Amino acid sequence: MSPGGAGAAGPFAGFGPPRRVDGGLKARSTRGAIGVSWWSRRFLEVLESFALGTRLTRGRAYARRGQVLRLDVSPGRVEASVQGSRPRPYPVTIALPPFPDALWGRVERELAGQAFFSARLLAGDLPAELEELFAAAGAPLFPRSVGELTQRCGCPDVAVPCKHLAATFYLLAEAFDADPFQLLHWRGRSRDALLGRLRVLRADAVGSAHDTDGTPAGGSAAAGQVTGPPSAAGQVTGPSDRTPAGVPSVVDGVRAATAGAARVLADLPDVPLTGAVDRFWVAPVPLPDRPSVLATGPELLLRQLGSPAAAIGGPGLLERLRRAYRAFDPG
Repeated sequence: MSPGGAGAAGPFAGFGPPRRVDGGLKARSTRGAIGVSWWSRRFLEVLESFALGTRLTRGRAYARRGQVLRLDVSPGRVEASVQGSRPRPYPVTIALPPFPDALWGRVERELAGQAFFSARLLAGDLPAELEELFAAAGAPLFPRSVGELTQRCGCPDVAVPCKHLAATFYLLAEAFDADPFQLLHWRGRSRDALLGRLRVLRADAVGSAHDTDGTPAGGSAAAGQVTGPPSAAGQVTGPSDRTPAGVPSVVDGVRAATAGAARVLADLPDVPLTGAVDRFWVAPVPLPDRPSVLATGPELLLRQLGSPAAAIGGPGLLERLRRAYRAFDPG
């Protein structure tokens, strides 16, 4: 039955076009497919594989008109408010079971164990290989069946998804574009919690490696500071007795281990300053013709900050900033 058509009756009787909304969350894509990043496109591809493709298109116009008033992502739950033809917006909920803490712990150890993943995540990016890692850990990043999704809308339409749910799916995909950590947050780990855990695990791994090769994990040797054994007077040498950083120490005739710059400079001969004034500011080794540059896109900061709140522009403001960053990028 067509809503608002001739002879329409039942829950759709008297329904017309959706009410106009000012300040809603509009999809950045004005035509064609929605989703830019691999993870947002993959998310929509998964939904379409559940035979939801034609139903999803019902909400594309809603998403582009800004009918979604609010979109909140929390572990296992997405909540939205979508304006339809009724005076009051419809509440929308999309639930997906988050991963348990034990499973997240296994994933985090896998991520921390490979510098590639840690570096990309700490830079605010989700590498495509992440999906395979999650799957190998028994935690598929995307839902495996439509049954894993609990979809609810307050509208009278019995179709699932209705156009209000479909619009929410599209805006959710673009929220993943703006901040890829929203996808991981939906599965149970916020950006701060995940990155904080990765930093701790990486630091523990470095500390363990130092313990294995005999260097204290605290890093006192790296600073060139060694606290010696009790002296002849029975007193332990204190900070004032330590050797300045970068200079190898000798305690009871034993040369202390050096690390970092101290290891490189330890064997260089001492040159009186008066004999090297003219070369004091000259590099000790020839510098490359062109310094190395870290290849990063102009949007790195935007990806790290995530999407602004709806009150100050939401994803629309983020897209305008992204275009500005690209325009000012020297390339």
